[in-house]
Amino acid sequence: MKEQLLRKKDIASILKDSLQEKGGLKRTLSVRHLIALGIGAIIGTGIFVLTGTAAANYAGPALTISFIISALGCAMAGLCYAEFASMIPVAGSAYSYSYSTLGEFFAWFIGWDLILEYLFTAGTVAVGWSGYFVSFLDDFGLHIPMNMRLAPFDHTSAGGWVTTGSIINFPAMFVVAVMSVLLIRGISQSATLNNIVVVVKVVVILLFIGFGLSFIDTTNWTPYIPQNTGEFGHYGWSGIFRGAGVIFFAYIGFDAVSTTAQEAKNPQKDMPKGILLSLLICTILYIAVTIVLTGIVNYKELSVPAPIALAIDNAGEGLMWLRMPIKIGAIAGLSSVVLVMMLAQSRIFYTISRDGLLPKFFSKVHPKYSTPHNSTIVTCIAVGLIAGLLPINVLGELVSIGTLMAFTLVCISIIILRKTRPDVERPFKTPLVPFIPILGVLICLSQMLALPFDTWLRLIIWMVIGFVIYFTYGIKHSKLNKK
Repeated sequence: MKEQLLRKKDIASILKDSLQEKGGLKRTLSVRHLIALGIGAIIGTGIFVLTGTAAANYAGPALTISFIISALGCAMAGLCYAEFASMIPVAGSAYSYSYSTLGEFFAWFIGWDLILEYLFTAGTVAVGWSGYFVSFLDDFGLHIPMNMRLAPFDHTSAGGWVTTGSIINFPAMFVVAVMSVLLIRGISQSATLNNIVVVVKVVVILLFIGFGLSFIDTTNWTPYIPQNTGEFGHYGWSGIFRGAGVIFFAYIGFDAVSTTAQEAKNPQKDMPKGILLSLLICTILYIAVTIVLTGIVNYKELSVPAPIALAIDNAGEGLMWLRMPIKIGAIAGLSSVVLVMMLAQSRIFYTISRDGLLPKFFSKVHPKYSTPHNSTIVTCIAVGLIAGLLPINVLGELVSIGTLMAFTLVCISIIILRKTRPDVERPFKTPLVPFIPILGVLICLSQMLALPFDTWLRLIIWMVIGFVIYFTYGIKHSKLNKK
């Protein structure tokens, strides 16, 4: 049994299979597509929602430092992802990397965890998209019925699960269906749409930064680090670190770039660029937005669902023209996140299925569009149900713990592979190993430990379901088992 659980895929055979596969995925993505996919996945709920909440409740104007701390944690994991993506340029992300370093059981563990990350990220962002879209329609006098706007269930720390009186969140399910059609039609079409959407939301953000600078009142930055209230995490340096943990969600998505490695034209060189440059660009934008936001509005007033819209209102007539473009940018931004997360999820299903751990149904490729259409359809149904039925707060916590676990295992895998396979060609090498990976592990684990117990409980239940699937199906049907 132990030999079965720890059997590994040979890196050379992984690369050989990906090159010789007939009727597989098309290599159509350039480095520009990969950078745009990264930006498309990262910039969304974080910049349009979380900046205000984290500034108001935890860090104040010093949220800029929180963004830098969180970015450093992601950078540690990003450097490890970049080495793996250049060394093993196939679909599957951390799942494929773990299969060649830690063994099949750990690969399934991280693969099942990635399914949690991408499914629930797409669902979370679809719910956020629904809120902005409903508000946008309301401005034009078009009103979606109240019982079609929200999930039928909500969860509060005081009252537990309660009903909302709604039937389903229809707009959230609608955007999921639209993105699924695009993904089935083809990766190049999806990437082109993502490029357009990324340009729209980045332009809107730059407009806010550029024109907002002249409305900054520097007294709003004083004190830059508000004095701690006596409670850990409520302002002061402890608030800055707690703020870093909260806005970690804002960086989720750069790892999705690695799932498209098998569709990149030159993955060895382009994957590291796509991962690291998208992370760098988004960090700069996040810090600039925070500087302007906390300069226009006092941080104590920013605990609202749409902090950027509040800043525009505070600026008066001078920025009022930006109100509608901001909503359009938010809708566009969240659309691209849903697109990229669903793309990543369908590729995870596809790769696990090709290894025999899931039924062959998931690895079927459309004869005309060369996309994993069955995986995309299953992803659509799952994300649609998640977005239509569950509240955003429960979804967000599950996403964070799943992502942090994936980052932790990737960092550990880099250390192991450097020891066990020093001979493998590495077009990109993570610097300062093992210091960088160890630091990445420590940062990720510390943020996981800060999450609520309920979140850990839901993660455990999810992983138990995954173990049942593996031990009743995957371990018997694995391609390595047949060999």
